[in-house]
Amino acid sequence: MKPSHFEVTPACTAVHHILTRVGDKWTVLVVNYLGNRSMRFNELKRAINGISQKMLTSTLRGLERDGFVTRTVYPTIPPRVDYELTDLGRDLLVPLRGLGDWAIKNEQRVSEARARFDAAHDAGVRPGFADAAE
Repeated sequence: MKPSHFEVTPACTAVHHILTRVGDKWTVLVVNYLGNRSMRFNELKRAINGISQKMLTSTLRGLERDGFVTRTVYPTIPPRVDYELTDLGRDLLVPLRGLGDWAIKNEQRVSEARARFDAAHDAGVRPGFADAAE
C-alpha cells in the first residue's frame, strides 16, 4: 500500500533551499564561468548571453550570501571588483558539470520523447491513455 501523504523532513527542506539557489539557469551559467577563473562583473555580463545587469547582480549576491562566491573589491580608481568561487562553489561544479554531461549525452533522447509527446498531443491522444478514450 502506498503512503497517503509525503512527510517533509528537515533533509527535504535543506535540499529544497539549496536547489532553489542553484537550480536556475543563471546560477548554473555563472558558476560554470567562474569555475574557469575569477571574473569581473562586466566580463561575466558579456560572457553570459541574455542576462540583464539586474539579474546578474541578484544572482551574484545570492551566490555570495550562500557561500558559493567571494566578492573582492580592490581600492583602485575606478574600483575593481572580482568574483570567484569559494571551496563550496568549486564543490558545486562537480554535480553541475555532471548534469551538463548527462544533458549533452541525452539531448537526442529527450528531443525524441518531446516529439512523440507533441505528435500524440496534437492528435488528441494522451500517451498511455489510448484505451480510456474508447
